[in-house]
Amino acid sequence: MTEKQTELERIARQKLMDRGVAIQDIAELVYYLQVKYYQELTMDDCIHNVNRVLTKREVQHAILTGIELDELAEKGLLSEPLQDIIHRDEGLYGIDEVIALSIVNVYGSIGFTSYGYVDKKKPGILRQLNKHENGTVHTFLDDIVGAIAAAAASRLAHSTAGDIIDG
Repeated sequence: MTEKQTELERIARQKLMDRGVAIQDIAELVYYLQVKYYQELTMDDCIHNVNRVLTKREVQHAILTGIELDELAEKGLLSEPLQDIIHRDEGLYGIDEVIALSIVNVYGSIGFTSYGYVDKKKPGILRQLNKHENGTVHTFLDDIVGAIAAAAASRLAHSTAGDIIDG
């Protein structure tokens, strides 16, 4: 890993923390998605897989892009009609899901179905992020967090099945 990549990952992780999302929160989503398939699943397994997903440059770019757009919308700095669409988290916008799917795509089809499931159910941290309390905008962040969890769940499923996972 290059020094630049290490710095990018550090910044992406810090952005998640600054927005109130801990690695543990994402790992709990992974556990929620996978425990019925792996009775011996531990939180350490889930955390490990979340951490591996966060090493991917595509994931880091999605985190930085989505959070930046959420923060700009909170400050009212986007042009209309985009400002209103993102601030309201308009249901038919869909670009937030497209960015999330770019994360899920890194680890295959299991991630797509897992992402759809957590996006609909909104368990754990996703429920909190979806509330948009105190003027916060999480139009992109809730989808990104769900996608990271889904990708980690897919990575876990593939590694448990004996598939070789490089990242």
